[in-house]
Amino acid sequence: MIENARADQIDEIAEIWLTSNIYGQNFIPAEYWNKHFEPVKEMLPAAEIYIYSENSEISGFIGITDEKYIAGLFVLPDRQSHGIGRQLIEYCQNRYDSLELNVYEKNAKAIEFYKKNGFEIVSKSIDKDTQESEYRMEWIRK
Repeated sequence: MIENARADQIDEIAEIWLTSNIYGQNFIPAEYWNKHFEPVKEMLPAAEIYIYSENSEISGFIGITDEKYIAGLFVLPDRQSHGIGRQLIEYCQNRYDSLELNVYEKNAKAIEFYKKNGFEIVSKSIDKDTQESEYRMEWIRK
């Protein structure tokens, strides 16, 4: 089930953010993600957060800022490849006319996922914090 996140779920959502980043962005040291954990946790309430839960347990979430920017799509590692990310993306594609995001070039699995869901690469840059190459991708309702 997909629904809006509640304030009392922020700790659990932040833990999913941390676990998923350490697992999925393993080309960036875990220390980087741990260092950013508290600031990200404080910023989460400013985003529109939609959670996917089963049996009252959150398996993943998507955060939208600025009415179209996907600040993050995270699914617990043991729940990936179960269609949760696709459902979260489709949920947002039904709510927004366009979506955009940044994804690390080294995260080939994520790039392929977004392409399968209608996103296109529109530019390439360097993330100033990590010095990693990243793509800007966007989806526009047709």
